[in-house]
Amino acid sequence: MKKHLLFLILLCYQFTIFSQEDAWVYIKDKQNVTASIANPISILTQKAIDRKSAHNVIIDERDVPVNENYISQLKGATGITVMAKSKWFNAVHVRGSETDINNLSATFSFIDYIDFANKSLNTLKLTQQKNKSKLETVFTTFIYGNAANQIEMIKGNELHLADYTGTGMTVAVIDAGFPNVNTMSSFQRLREAGNILGDYDFVNRDTDVYTNTTSSHGTWVLSTMAGYIEGGYVGTAPDASYYLFVTEDASSENPVEESYWVEAAERADSLGVNVINTSLGYTTYDNANYSYTTADMDGNTAFITKGANIAFEKGMLLVNSAGNSGNKSWGIVGAPADAAGVFSIGAVQANGTYAVFSSKGNSTQPTQKPDVVAQGEASFVIGTNDVMGTLNGTSFSSPIMAGGITCLWQALPNKTNAEIMQLVRESASQYNSPDYFLGYGIPNLQTALNTALSTTNRDDESQDLQLFPNPTKGIVHFSFPLDQDELSVIIFNIFGKQILESTITIENNQIDLSSFSKGIYIVNVQSENISKTIKLIKH
Repeated sequence: MKKHLLFLILLCYQFTIFSQEDAWVYIKDKQNVTASIANPISILTQKAIDRKSAHNVIIDERDVPVNENYISQLKGATGITVMAKSKWFNAVHVRGSETDINNLSATFSFIDYIDFANKSLNTLKLTQQKNKSKLETVFTTFIYGNAANQIEMIKGNELHLADYTGTGMTVAVIDAGFPNVNTMSSFQRLREAGNILGDYDFVNRDTDVYTNTTSSHGTWVLSTMAGYIEGGYVGTAPDASYYLFVTEDASSENPVEESYWVEAAERADSLGVNVINTSLGYTTYDNANYSYTTADMDGNTAFITKGANIAFEKGMLLVNSAGNSGNKSWGIVGAPADAAGVFSIGAVQANGTYAVFSSKGNSTQPTQKPDVVAQGEASFVIGTNDVMGTLNGTSFSSPIMAGGITCLWQALPNKTNAEIMQLVRESASQYNSPDYFLGYGIPNLQTALNTALSTTNRDDESQDLQLFPNPTKGIVHFSFPLDQDELSVIIFNIFGKQILESTITIENNQIDLSSFSKGIYIVNVQSENISKTIKLIKH
């Protein structure tokens, strides 16, 4: 009798859940658009304005928030729960019965159209929708310890040696919970530097991302970028600043999580974030009516994919795990990694060979997917108890790469998001023969930096003094700032002893270090109005 009763309870519970539908309500207009764009500080932070200006990203109507009066009216509608909002789409994600949601159009004249997550319920013009699969599987001066292989594989350690460790860059980690990040010793260095700039839980609508959670996924992900254990572990961008956003509801699979993600991306944009890492993907849902097909992974169907493409347009660089369906029936990269504007990361083993779980690309996607790969099998992460261990998943190859890319962009601040992505692709191991397993292959971030520096246009007034390649096996070149024609170069060994002094000019801008022993050197470059010290590695 008890078993029958339990079955009936579960049946009723399931019926109640599925009688509630999810939908996007698209709004016709916005409030004070012209005035807001003319005075962007009223809708964006100064950092966001500066980043957009630096990369010629236009501030437009999409940056203006959704009309809060409209949202309030929707909240007051019979049977309707407002779950999320998106200024980029001028849309509100609602939940309610099919009847109550359809009644909204008759009630409110500001509604343009309604798009049900269950496409069979749509009677108007619309798009297509939603799914997801969890992207984890089982559980320099820096001494990288256990993290050495995963950063050295992509040459992120070489960037660190040149003092590109993420300083001045801002990363948003959009994920599940971040338990104990506020207390763990592994993140003490991050906290003491003031580099956790803010956090928000879009699922529970509060700022508790550390305890109000059922998932440790975000903590593991963050550790690969920002974790630090003296002599034992260093993340790929240890000195970047971070925003921690929760959009994943670990208790269920529902397309509202796509809307939460878009909200988080919009907030990241308004805060001036440079790089977003997302180790989540969307393919199928608890309610099969909401689920996507593999044909929907076409780079412009899923709500989250369309949002990611807008985020790219806004100047941010989005790094996303490709997915863990490579050896499952689904098989291919999911949303939003299918977006052309997203840099999707597959997984390899520690020796650089394909990890069988890593989702593959296919001809449905508008661009090569995955873009590149990093170590995602037996990746070292730090658990919520400050203990290191290994986990499998593109959930970890993605942030490992995101941290490295953050350091690369620090070194090349005048490049756009698209230019950085292309530099990384071109540096990868199989750039000339990409495939659906490894994409363009394993990147060499040091090569990407050297390539950029070697082609820098001297007419760029913002150009900084740089030397390349670094590391070098012999010849090192110097890029000159616009107002300099001659520079004095003094090189010291690691003990402070001067071992070379030379004058270089625009016509003769190189020094041959072939006779130098392997090691680290300090290069001091001076002129009347320049004095810069650079670490140089000789191989």
